[in-house]
Amino acid sequence: MRGDVLDGKSLPAGGPSIKVPLRALIVEDSEFDAQMMVSILRKGGYDVSFERVETADQLSKALHERAWDMILADYNLPEFDAPGALRILQETGLDLPFIIVSGGIGEDIAVSAMKGGAHDYLMKGNLSRLVPAVERELREAANRASQREAKRALQESELRYRLLWETSPDAVILMDPLGVIHFANPAVKDVFGYTPEELMGKNLSALQPERLSAGHQGGVARYLQTGLRRVNWRATETLARRKDGAEIPIEVSFSDMVLNGERRFVGFVRDITERKRAEKELRENKEQFRVAREIQQRLFPKSAPSLDGFDIAGATYPAEATGGDYFDYLSMIADRLGIVVGDVTGHGVGPALLMAETRAYLRILAGRREDVGEILTRANGVLAEDVGQERFITLFLARLNPGAKSFSYASAGHPAGYVMGPKGEIKVTLPRTGVPLGIRPDTTYTSSAEIQLVPGDLVLLTTDGIEETMAPDSTIFGIDRMLDVVRAHRAQPSADIVQQLYRAVRDFSRNAPQTDDVTAIVIKVV
Repeated sequence: MRGDVLDGKSLPAGGPSIKVPLRALIVEDSEFDAQMMVSILRKGGYDVSFERVETADQLSKALHERAWDMILADYNLPEFDAPGALRILQETGLDLPFIIVSGGIGEDIAVSAMKGGAHDYLMKGNLSRLVPAVERELREAANRASQREAKRALQESELRYRLLWETSPDAVILMDPLGVIHFANPAVKDVFGYTPEELMGKNLSALQPERLSAGHQGGVARYLQTGLRRVNWRATETLARRKDGAEIPIEVSFSDMVLNGERRFVGFVRDITERKRAEKELRENKEQFRVAREIQQRLFPKSAPSLDGFDIAGATYPAEATGGDYFDYLSMIADRLGIVVGDVTGHGVGPALLMAETRAYLRILAGRREDVGEILTRANGVLAEDVGQERFITLFLARLNPGAKSFSYASAGHPAGYVMGPKGEIKVTLPRTGVPLGIRPDTTYTSSAEIQLVPGDLVLLTTDGIEETMAPDSTIFGIDRMLDVVRAHRAQPSADIVQQLYRAVRDFSRNAPQTDDVTAIVIKVV
């Protein structure tokens, strides 16, 4: 017997050394004939286990109690026959090879049995074909089982695809290589205005503006006529035409697949009207922010004042396009210089507007009043009406006397400033002297006593964006680090110290996006 593969095992020519298991259900009233068939099969290389039945009840019972590889049936039995056995097998839905082995039936009866579903028939007087017939039918049964499994897997896959597509919020369109639509999910109604049934049989070009679909299938040809090459297009933005003729922006991507042996293309379509509107608003907002930033930058001093015996520098670095931090140099009565550092809660356009308003009031008051406490008191009375309960302004205002090298200050809830001596020691801490501006309209602010400065002294004024900067591990930059940076660079010009302080803050945060504005002023006495 030639070598073949059955159930993954080989039957080598010349007699196998490994027996192939075979479970045979034999419909036969002759024990001798049944044993004869089993003996031939065993000699042919099969390890046969079998059961012999003679009646319909016995056959039904055997089919339900055990699994079988094939049925060998005599045509005529005293109480039963092969056609009856075949009908019982077919009723179970099992796909088992059914071979008739009879002592003598006519060819017309054999042909009729084959038409009824039998797979082969043999004469008991010529069983030389039994082993080849069994071998062939087992192989065919295995092939049929494999085909059924492949079909079942394909059906399950198609069902999964369909369930996924049916519930997708995006429009899903299945089409052939010519662009003819064979399936559309319910979401096409929201995107295109068509029901799925209305799109069946239409060409994809019906969903495109005419200027895009003109010519030889237009955009459809551009997408779908790709020969044998597999495709998986990334999402592309284009225009679509709705049922009412309106054009809408869409994002569309295509993939190809094989269904039932035929190539198909799946289009995934998303209406991006809202996204486009949001992008337009974002562009407009960015432009507004750009203009606001330009305006705000013009409000900051273009350069530090030049005073004999002093080196002064300041800078602000907003967290967004516009910020709520503020610093300024004010011309005051009797040739005094006002120095301001402020911080409006939050950052963005709103705080920037409050900062501009505060700046305007301070500039007006500084030209008419000498006492910094009185200036803050009057500014607070006006600002309290405009700030509202959700915001406030911390502000430090100093009045520098260049000739006497001294200053006085008032602090409306602002972080402390520091006077550092020639050796880096802290000579004076400048704490807040009142609550932030805008909280209570009747608050009265007082000025500090005059603080004397000598050559080598350094005055540091900042907003809380420096000390509150966080590292990736949530460590706070803190006051000590801030002072250490200033000490390390105190021999440098004031502008360089401000730059070094900001650089240290950014390095500490590993250049993470700023969460607050950063502002500093350094005054060196030389």
